[in-house]
Amino acid sequence: MSDTAVDIHRDLIEKAREGHPSAQKQLYQLYSRAMFNICCRMMNHTADAEDMLQEAFCDAFRRLDSFRFESSFGAWIKRITINRCINELKRRRVTLEYADQHGGIDPPDEPDEAPDASLTAERIKHAMALLPDGYRVVFSLYYLEGYDHDEIAAILNISDSTSKTQLMRARKKISEILRVGRN
Repeated sequence: MSDTAVDIHRDLIEKAREGHPSAQKQLYQLYSRAMFNICCRMMNHTADAEDMLQEAFCDAFRRLDSFRFESSFGAWIKRITINRCINELKRRRVTLEYADQHGGIDPPDEPDEAPDASLTAERIKHAMALLPDGYRVVFSLYYLEGYDHDEIAAILNISDSTSKTQLMRARKKISEILRVGRN
């Protein structure tokens, strides 16, 4: 990562470290929308997402001394936000459906159909909201946050193959939801 990207808000972060409320407010304004979107995708409920957003920023501001400018502030707070959401889901005992509970891994996906012109971001978001929590979390981490299966497995404390199976099932379920929705 270039020094420019890492130092983009260095002065602002230094002021926030010193306890300047205006600097903290500016950091919040710069990053809260993106972090709220992550929270919404992970928690699947606006009120829960708002709570997680607030807790993530409180955590970040409390731990600002540990930020070492080795990555961008955005990447750092994104990790805090995702971890906060995952910890809350774990606290609620969200369980992933493990492949072993279903007699092995599902058969490979059927070949993709021709793209559906009526496919919109809203329809996909709606379909994601209907996914079981475990499917939705893996789907969000993989497709929306850009994590690979090894990273997801480490974050969720599951195996690599379970992450892959969850993703495959999520894709299949979204496809079914979208197919039913256009009939």
